[in-house]
Amino acid sequence: MYSKILILRFPATEVEKPIVCYLVKDYDLTFNILNAAVLPRKEGVMVLELIGTRKNFRDGVQYLKNQGVQVENASQEIKRIKIKCTHCGACIAVCPTGALSIQRPEMIVEFDQKKCSICELCVPACPTRAMETRPTNKAFF
Repeated sequence: MYSKILILRFPATEVEKPIVCYLVKDYDLTFNILNAAVLPRKEGVMVLELIGTRKNFRDGVQYLKNQGVQVENASQEIKRIKIKCTHCGACIAVCPTGALSIQRPEMIVEFDQKKCSICELCVPACPTRAMETRPTNKAFF
């Protein structure tokens, strides 16, 4: 099995079509939606993990592109700047994967990068801007 986290950008003209559903039906791919903002008549953005064989993955990505969807590798990661962190815990409340947690009894915020889905919800939640996105050097496909 092959798995990648992708960022899909849907043009306003395509957001009301069930494009992602066809990845399952026609390309035998499964997906896990990590973050999405798709509204009628506006550009939609979706972060998803796409899983399947390499051939089906490539064919599915080509299908998305043919539908006008911009496909990007999630070639970024979330980093915590420890010196900026005040351990307020605001980021923990929005983290859907448990990558951010409180170490007790010290009440220190811990960040487990391996659990991070790069949903970026922690970035605007952090009042001191200790959470930020950084590009990685991972290759696409």
